[in-house]
Amino acid sequence: MTNTTGHKRTDRASRLIKAPQQTIYRALVDPDAIVSWLPPTGMKGLIHVFEPWAGGTYHMTLVYKDETHTAPGKTSANADVVRGRFLELRKDERIVQEFTFDADDPAFADTMIMTWQLTAATGGTEVAIICENVPEGIRKEDHDSGMRSTLENLAAFTEQPAAGGPP
Repeated sequence: MTNTTGHKRTDRASRLIKAPQQTIYRALVDPDAIVSWLPPTGMKGLIHVFEPWAGGTYHMTLVYKDETHTAPGKTSANADVVRGRFLELRKDERIVQEFTFDADDPAFADTMIMTWQLTAATGGTEVAIICENVPEGIRKEDHDSGMRSTLENLAAFTEQPAAGGPP
């Protein structure tokens, strides 16, 4: 799918997380886990539907905790509502999703493909996020910051199971 201007952008972020692939994969397919680590700093998550299998759907809202945030929400001033579908789940290795934002602004209307790639590495797992066909309304610097924040949250969640991570 192409943005309305014909522009396609791919954003990437990665991080070494000191946890096994299995632990990270479980954190990616457990809705209770996701709402605790996925939202970038300053946001909280609410899961409405979450079906982690190929063809399964999800519906999630990310809400800004503080109304003084600098980036506007995509659905409203303080929220991003996301609806998507799981395209591929390869246990402990890869998850591919497509999603759209509920937004009146056509700059956010495109379908983005997000791939989570988990690769065994010395000291843990290299976790890469690849976002293809990023809607033009998402500023690159905001997206890069949000993906880095999400990876930091995922690392904190999975590297310290005693502090609330998966069993």
